[in-house]
Amino acid sequence: MATSTRIARRVVRQVGIPLADIPTFLCPAILRTASTPLGCLHRQAQSPATGSQRRNITSTASSLPKIAPAVRKQSLEKLPQQCAGCGALSQTVDSEGPGFYTLTRKSVRSFVEGKTTSGLSAEDEVVKAALERAGSEAVNLNLGNLEAPVTISEPPVCDRCHKLKHHETGASIHHPSIQSIQDTIFESPYKYNHVYHVIDAADFPMSLVPGLQKLLHITPQRSLNRRSKTGRFYHGRKTEVSFIITRSDLLAPLKTQVDSLMPYLREVLRDALGRSAKDVRLGNVRCVSAKQAWWTKELKEDIWKRGGAGWMVGKVNVGKSQLFHDVFPKGRRTPDKKKGTILPARAGARSVEVGDAVPGETAVVNTDSIEEGETESPIVSETVDVAPTQPEVDVELEAAFDKYESSSSSLNTSSLLPPAPTEVDYPSMPLVSSLPGTTASPIRLSFGNGKGELIDLPGLSRGDLELHVQPSHRSSLVMRSRIQPEQQTIRPGQSLLLGGFIRITPTDPELIILSYAFTPIAPHITATEKAIGIQTQTRDSSVLNIALPGTGENVKSAGTFPLKWDVTRQRTGPITSPKAVGIRPENLPYRVLATDILIEGCGWVELVAQVRKRPGEIPRFAAEARERERERETRRDREWSSEVSFGMEEDVVDVDPNWPSVEVFTPQGRFVSARRPMNAWLNVLGKPTKGKLQGRPRKSMKGVKKAEKKRRGFGGAAAW
Repeated sequence: MATSTRIARRVVRQVGIPLADIPTFLCPAILRTASTPLGCLHRQAQSPATGSQRRNITSTASSLPKIAPAVRKQSLEKLPQQCAGCGALSQTVDSEGPGFYTLTRKSVRSFVEGKTTSGLSAEDEVVKAALERAGSEAVNLNLGNLEAPVTISEPPVCDRCHKLKHHETGASIHHPSIQSIQDTIFESPYKYNHVYHVIDAADFPMSLVPGLQKLLHITPQRSLNRRSKTGRFYHGRKTEVSFIITRSDLLAPLKTQVDSLMPYLREVLRDALGRSAKDVRLGNVRCVSAKQAWWTKELKEDIWKRGGAGWMVGKVNVGKSQLFHDVFPKGRRTPDKKKGTILPARAGARSVEVGDAVPGETAVVNTDSIEEGETESPIVSETVDVAPTQPEVDVELEAAFDKYESSSSSLNTSSLLPPAPTEVDYPSMPLVSSLPGTTASPIRLSFGNGKGELIDLPGLSRGDLELHVQPSHRSSLVMRSRIQPEQQTIRPGQSLLLGGFIRITPTDPELIILSYAFTPIAPHITATEKAIGIQTQTRDSSVLNIALPGTGENVKSAGTFPLKWDVTRQRTGPITSPKAVGIRPENLPYRVLATDILIEGCGWVELVAQVRKRPGEIPRFAAEARERERERETRRDREWSSEVSFGMEEDVVDVDPNWPSVEVFTPQGRFVSARRPMNAWLNVLGKPTKGKLQGRPRKSMKGVKKAEKKRRGFGGAAAW
């Protein structure tokens, strides 16, 4: 027995955790402790897990069906090794876990029995009936083949994916750690790897994974120096990264407006990366939208040209699986130029032509060209002399490989990276769901006849805000479409409530703040005293509090966030516009300050306040700001030589006492952050559409009064 299996059994026996409760992705060797000859399916059913932390939307208990042992064994051998929807290894133990298959389900039974669907379409039936009625007159007509195409049933998904797809019910998986993602990527069989760091636009940049570049040995970002290196190899492999901001349609209604936000997004990302991104180019940032098909075609072409292994890395519910659907190069297997047919491809063995060989991979010579004596390359001629009987050997190797695949030893349970399935033109795509943690295990799909792979990895934990929300309201935390908020005014003595359990209170009792809630959670403004009672669940009110009972006792302050970014030029409109009044913002007697309060996984709240300047503050404030900037640059240069930046860092910023600020209260004092304002409200406000202006034209009122006077004058004269 393997060492990993003995360790797995020892852990299960000593710790006392049920076998089905340990996530397969984190410890796949446990599957061998009770396996069938298939190697990934359990013989006996165990009791459901009771000691794990489950994040259920809704769950239903089901009993395992009773099937004859002979039929059950035959069915288990024909099931797929992995679920195409979530990537979990197939199993028949935990009915609530990922990868569980009910053998009596219709789709599973049809796949196991090998049933095919055939039948003519409605149009073909009409044509066929007309030809039969025509009789001998339609004999000479050549209308092609009217035989119905035979469709082979696709591999079924597991019961968990079936419920998520059709009933929107299910449980989240145990989210893997960043070390598990690191070990998985290090098992890559490719020399050239590319990590697509997927970031959600709803709470950008809170979904950024800190320290990812150092953990995965990624090539450092290119500096502004034109002589900077473009790549670096670590342990014989080259790994690069691209930042993909998904769901960009949540930021603005038009693609041109989102494109205009790219400089802003780069600067926000630079602030989130810390000092390590101070002098880098950040030319590898893309802002895409799978829903609106914005820039997905360009990203697909980049994946195709780049080849190698592409890894989708990110936190849960950032849109990795949906992006996988749109950017995977489908139907692009390399054809044989001589025969015009598709070359066969097999998982684990990548065969390409000699001239199109990918660097770092072994090229297999086409045996058809060898038999006919084509010796354009010296390698081909040497192969003919050494192994003239290559075709017979290949047939034996193919049969042996098929037998090896069906055996139990073909599944390496000590590896975090599952085996790649056989390449097809249009494979089954991963399941897309709003449930956090839908993908249970890496999903590998090959393209280009072995040119490369695209791997969808499970999402990392995002903060667990939904654990403090009632199960019936957890779906309302997901921002599915662009929000068009209303302007709400926070007056002195008032606070802003989000969902009844997140409170934003200004620290200045005399300040008026404008708020714009770009979140799916309903905002409500009320007196601060009432807001405290609603949030702590000590006051009966008509305002809905979606938090779980008892959450009010864990409410803490998440920090004080100053409105420190000046947006006077953007907010004053024609006053500072060069085409209108043209007053410089420095010469105005007031300033407009703003910030964005981020709610993890939900959206953001834009806060804007107008502050009057003190007498003589206009030139002095600018000079002090420049002096503070010089001191900050000196401090950065001094700390850069002695410290190494790691993870998400924030620069030390001097807080001006004149800046307005707000204090945010959340469960456990978490799940919030701040960024420089996007001014998304300015994109919501716009001119009325052309359709609203069109309609029945207004009647001309020219000369109506004069005609009325004449009419009255003639009427009076006639009466006289």
